[in-house]
Amino acid sequence: MPDAVMLFAAGFGTRMGRLTADQPKPLIKVAGQPLIDHAMKWVNDFDPRTVVVNAHYKSDQIIHHFAQSPVQVRVEFPDILDTGGGLKAALPMLDAETVFTLNSDAVWQGPNPLKLLQDAWTDDMQALLLCVPKAQVIGHIGTGDFDMSSDGHAVWGTTMIYSGAQILRTDLVSDKDKTVFSLKEIWDDLVGQNALHAISYPGQWCDVGHPEGIALAEDMLRTSHV
Repeated sequence: MPDAVMLFAAGFGTRMGRLTADQPKPLIKVAGQPLIDHAMKWVNDFDPRTVVVNAHYKSDQIIHHFAQSPVQVRVEFPDILDTGGGLKAALPMLDAETVFTLNSDAVWQGPNPLKLLQDAWTDDMQALLLCVPKAQVIGHIGTGDFDMSSDGHAVWGTTMIYSGAQILRTDLVSDKDKTVFSLKEIWDDLVGQNALHAISYPGQWCDVGHPEGIALAEDMLRTSHV
């Protein structure tokens, strides 16, 4: 079973405006905690063998944040590598045939997304995405990402939002003859083969990729504890 996690934290956070002028987006506070620590709550609860975080913009702050933890930080320099390239570059540190990947710019309310993916994963899969029905999504700007069939396959569509959590076979990225590329290229290949799997998240999920998402996430968390 997968027991390594890649956490994406290298983006510029341009949609956050002035909030990322002096800090990277993953360190913006949401409900009193850095945004990335909301993701790390699920990672720590899951307790994987290896955790790697990538960094680029103001990477020294990400390094300092994890200095007293077992988390390994891989700095992308001089260029940012996008999600696929970032994962490919981190494979020697992850040392795994399958990995979880998790974005650091969302807040969840519900069961542990990594455990849900683990429970649904089977060895014949190549990639398994965790998606959220649009009715359970907060703060997301834009249309949906995928549709899901009754047998658990995903195709490009509008009814589900990709949550930023998945399990992926690492040979899908190591075999790519590119340094900079998006994981969307991997998914597109798998959709063409009817080999992209997905499950639905039963809780709520808030996109904190823009300033308005901070208050929305805090309200979601506060309301859920009432």
